[in-house]
Amino acid sequence: MSQQQLQQLSQELQEIEEQIEALNENVEAIQQQKTETDEAIEALDSLDTDSTVQVPIGGGAYLRASIEDIDEVIVELGADYAAELEEDDAVDTLESKKENLDDRIDEVNSEIAELETESSELEQQAQQLQQQAMQQQMQQMGQGQPDADE
Repeated sequence: MSQQQLQQLSQELQEIEEQIEALNENVEAIQQQKTETDEAIEALDSLDTDSTVQVPIGGGAYLRASIEDIDEVIVELGADYAAELEEDDAVDTLESKKENLDDRIDEVNSEIAELETESSELEQQAQQLQQQAMQQQMQQMGQGQPDADE
């Protein structure tokens, strides 16, 4: 019975490790979004009308373009929606987006911490089962051998 329990605990531990790995990848993706948002805010703060920029067109290719009007910025709002906003409002929207990303990172890190706690508890259970199995084996070995006094 304990061998079956050990196998079940091992499988649960593996599933938890996979979940933790997926959540860590999620945190990395969110961090990337946050970095891109920071870069957008920095660009809005540093660029002026008539500035020349490199615009990606895909496939690693870029075009030089001149900013016609820095006062109006199109910002993604989410769910495939975007809005044209004044520069200050665009920065505020991007800052809000960053805060939401930070909140999401905190939530995912909290999930990771819960899974790590669960994993530690399962590892302790597995160790206890292994110790019990070893004790039973030792007892069985001790019962099968004649005493030295006989």
